[in-house]
Amino acid sequence: MEMEMEPGVLLITANVGSIFEEPVHMMSIWLDKLYETIKRLEPHFIALHCQELGGKDFEVSMQHVDNFVQKLYDSEALQDFDRSSVFLDKEFKTPECFTALGSFYFIHKSLKDAQCYDYTDCKYRQLSGHEVYSSNLAKVTTQEKHKFPAHFYPECKWSRKGFMRTRWSINGRQYELVNVHLFHDANNVIAVETQFPSQYSKTRRKGLEFVIQRLSQEKHSRVPFFIFGDFNFRLDAQGVVKALVLQAKPTYTKKDGAITRIEYSDENNSQVLLTLEKKKFEMDDPDRIMENGIQWLSRFDKEFSCFTKQLLEYDVTFQPSYPYSEDISDGHSYMKTRPPAWCDRVFMSHSAKALISDANSMPCYNVIGQDVCMGDHKPVFLYFPLSKSGANISVVWPLRIRYKYNYHYTRSEHPHVLIYRETSV
Repeated sequence: MEMEMEPGVLLITANVGSIFEEPVHMMSIWLDKLYETIKRLEPHFIALHCQELGGKDFEVSMQHVDNFVQKLYDSEALQDFDRSSVFLDKEFKTPECFTALGSFYFIHKSLKDAQCYDYTDCKYRQLSGHEVYSSNLAKVTTQEKHKFPAHFYPECKWSRKGFMRTRWSINGRQYELVNVHLFHDANNVIAVETQFPSQYSKTRRKGLEFVIQRLSQEKHSRVPFFIFGDFNFRLDAQGVVKALVLQAKPTYTKKDGAITRIEYSDENNSQVLLTLEKKKFEMDDPDRIMENGIQWLSRFDKEFSCFTKQLLEYDVTFQPSYPYSEDISDGHSYMKTRPPAWCDRVFMSHSAKALISDANSMPCYNVIGQDVCMGDHKPVFLYFPLSKSGANISVVWPLRIRYKYNYHYTRSEHPHVLIYRETSV
């Protein structure tokens, strides 16, 4: 059957912190939209990568994670998925290892050849039934989890940032799936006052380089990979602000010599156009930032540009995935905390493109729950048919070179794949 030859693969990344802080109402809305997406696309392999399990107040809210998992298994949308592996990092009492990552993998009953990789034995094994791992993940050999070293972000509190990987063989097509959570912008004022790349952008770049190097240098054979998660990629804040306020003059408020507040007013100082603080990004007209669509904003989406030797991404045609309102009744507005940004992404190695079939339909790259409240992050997904000709792909890793950022967009030879022209230095 065709579906056995080209099974549908659904990759989802979701920062779920908000739904654990408002589990009574938000969790059901969030899950309903997830189920709708699964029913509509009818995938045969689902990978759901979650970040911030248990939310910000994880010591209190981690108790809701088990309920979240049970709701997934009880759902009608997943009843035909007879095998699964779930890896949950809930061990907040060991902060030196804790990442709050959760990786969920579901295999449809029609998919006969699905195997997961054992990183200790260096071989694949068949799945049987449903496996949920939520403690002692260091001893679970079908995944590898790493927290980023503390020296990666010396200016910030050592937080729940890291990555988790698994490896799969589906109908003989091998690929690695990496769940990642990179570092956020701690202070809007610092980001705006710094020419791109900011110190936060540089730290994220260091983190992603660390992940890619780990994938390329270890003892396991090299296979194509998909890396999807909350990269926390932010726009060039200085560039965005200049475009929004034009020639408006800034007024600074300082405390102990440090800038704590910036106000941009019109020529007559009669109206404040934009107010910035550490965690405030407040415009006089919040709708103005999106009134001309996403194209003007996308030119400030620069952080991915220095990784195009290693990674690809499909065209981003959806609105920035963060920071949406956490008001249950509002699925469209952004919070007045940060400039909107495409934090949540699905990237792939160049070799992974051969795994994607576009013979009958184009892959779909979009958000889940565009019109309802899904928390501060909209989940982002990539759906594609797994190619019949993707077995035994030759994987060649580029030499590690230093890049300078270059932001001129071009098109690759692959339709609907956006690449960036970069310059080595």
